[in-house]
Parts: sequence; structure tokens; C-alpha cells
Amino acid sequence: MSSCCGFPLIESVYCLACARWAWKKFLYTAGNESENWGLASAAEFEPVPRICRYILAVYEDDLRNPVWAPPGGYGINPDWIVLRRNYEETQGRVSPYMIYLDQVNADIVLAIRGLNLAKESDYLVLLDDKLGQTKFNGGYVHSGILKAAQWVLAKESVVLKELIERNPNYTLTFAGHSLGAGVVALLAMLVTQNHENLGNIERKRIRCFAIAPARCISLNLAVRYADVINSVVLQDDFLPRTTMALEFVFKSLFW
Repeated sequence: MSSCCGFPLIESVYCLACARWAWKKFLYTAGNESENWGLASAAEFEPVPRICRYILAVYEDDLRNPVWAPPGGYGINPDWIVLRRNYEETQGRVSPYMIYLDQVNADIVLAIRGLNLAKESDYLVLLDDKLGQTKFNGGYVHSGILKAAQWVLAKESVVLKELIERNPNYTLTFAGHSLGAGVVALLAMLVTQNHENLGNIERKRIRCFAIAPARCISLNLAVRYADVINSVVLQDDFLPRTTMALEFVFKSLFW
């Protein structure tokens, strides 16, 4: 009799433990991992507003006749745009992007737009991942976002190499928002690892500005590439603060 009475108690304890685990999972944010990190200096943050305008410019269909330009415009000379790729040209492998030769700031910029809520191909890239599936340089990376970065590098390596060789004093900047931010982060890592394929560009000339990036690399890689990748997150922005564990919960519920 006493053993039978014990089963409901055990069940209750088990259910409470599961509920506590789920509650902690849903409340935990990725920001907990960086809450004690130092703040960026004014000099480090200075390029961010300009880079954000470049990324926003990718959303426009015609930069000579912009529809959504912010006050003051995008700060872009349309004649300095090297190329643009739309969804049709990227075949859904990656969000649209452009390469811009910034002759004012001596910068070669590859900017990728963010997640398009109306494009299934963007969701497929974001959800193409399994925890601990893809190893990279001693850490782990997001599988689908890595494939997107590899596609961009394979597609544009010749153009980037020519620009780097013609402009030896220019920096090479990768910039992106949301899903595009994850792609440029991995793109910067790929270029840093394989710099000999882009005219042996020095690591100090490679920069990445990931605006509200999707979670795509393990913490050890984030620390290792901290001199290259600048992650910009506004307070509790949902996507960059979502852990990989929560991403899989959402994936199982809604996909």
C-alpha cells in the first residue's frame, strides 16, 4: 500500500523537475554569457551607423530611386556598387547582398540583408542545423549558415581578390543583419582561415559587423575571432538572444 502511494509523489516530483528545467530554458538568454564583457569604445563603435546604412541599402531595389531611405540617405554612391545579387541569383542559398567599394572610407564592403519573413528559403537556411553537428576550427558552427557563407565565398572570391589587389590599403568589411549577420560572421572566419585565396590579405584588414546576428558559432570561436567579428545587439533583441536549445524547441513546435 505504501509503495503504491509513493508513485504519485514520484510523478509529481518528476513533473516539477521537468517544469523547472523548461522554465529555466525559456528564461535563459545568450546575453548571460557576455553580461560581464567590457563595453566598446567610441572609436570601435564609430563605423556602426554607417555600416547599418549600407546593410539597409541592400533592401532597396533601386538605389538611384530609393523608397525606404533613412533621414540623410544611405550614404552610398551608386556608381561605386560593384555588384548586387537578388534571390533569383542566389537561388535561395543566401539572402540578397551587394559588394560596395567605399572610396571615402577606403573599404571593400560585402553587405547581406536580414531574414525575409516571406521567403521560405531563408527559413530553410536558419533551420538547417543540429546541435553539435558541424565542427569548425576547434569549435561548432551553424550548418545552414556555414553553407550559405561558403556559397558566397565561392561565388565572389574572384571579385573580392581583384578588389583587394587593386586596393592594397583598403580594409575588407563583411556586414549583415539578422540571418545575414550570421552569414557574414562565418564568411569572415572562412576568409581569415583562407586568406591566401584572397591575395594574402592580412587578418588586421578583415572586419565583420554582425548586427543582431543569429546564434551561429560556439563561445570558444566567438572569443578566438573577437578581434575580427563585432557583434552588435540592441538590448533584448529576440534572435541574437535566443540560444541554440530554444531554437530547436521552436523548430520542433512550428516546423
